[in-house]
Amino acid sequence: MLFCGLLLAGLVAVCTAFSGSLLVAAGSWGLHFQEDGAPPAGNTSATVLREYDAAYVGSSEEPVIYLTFDAGYENGCTGQILDVLQAHQIPAAFFLVGNYLETCPDLVRRMVDEGHTVGNHTWSHGDMASIADPAAFQSELERVAAAYESITGREMEKYYRPPRGIYSESNLQMAQTLGYKTVFWSLAYVDWEQDHQPTAEAAFEKLLPRIHNGAVVLLHSTSTTNAAILDELLTQWEDMGYRFAPISALFEEPAA
Repeated sequence: MLFCGLLLAGLVAVCTAFSGSLLVAAGSWGLHFQEDGAPPAGNTSATVLREYDAAYVGSSEEPVIYLTFDAGYENGCTGQILDVLQAHQIPAAFFLVGNYLETCPDLVRRMVDEGHTVGNHTWSHGDMASIADPAAFQSELERVAAAYESITGREMEKYYRPPRGIYSESNLQMAQTLGYKTVFWSLAYVDWEQDHQPTAEAAFEKLLPRIHNGAVVLLHSTSTTNAAILDELLTQWEDMGYRFAPISALFEEPAA
């Protein structure tokens, strides 16, 4: 069955063959929503992903949300986002690239000081699935980890998100060998285009009906819309009965 996969972090929608197995070569993470309020199917199953210490969704039995943000650069929204998270006492994971670590060390320290997880989004935000050399793959992650440790004085937790959702079996294996857990997502929307930011109404139309138990939500911290709606969005999700958990809890769940 064919479906259009939703790709994030500057991606476009692509059509890919849907199956419960890993892509043979390289592919882009995609989702198939069958009904509102239910977890979507990914183009690799949760069970198969767990074999590689990877996940895209949590348990469908618990009204839990895992909130994550991707950040390739800073445009003035992250401080407001952190303020809202602090007001709601909600933990989030921020997946950062090398440029962000180099240019925004104060915000990185604030994320850590306020109890958020900083994950590895690679140094250059390139196509990691095209890297065949394990040493080159390792360098992309280690440069981020080294910069993080220099900024915070702490060892980086090993959570990895493939740039633009592009991955392959060997890509997941290399991350696993390095001790990383790979984090995909089960809910996102087109929020990264700076010149075409969605309206608040359009954002809510995507993010409210499709929220589901165990959702791994991906938002971009560069989005002015996200910064503007986050307080109301979190409030509405809370009113719907959802609670929020750190990304570490996603991997403490038993495999699906």
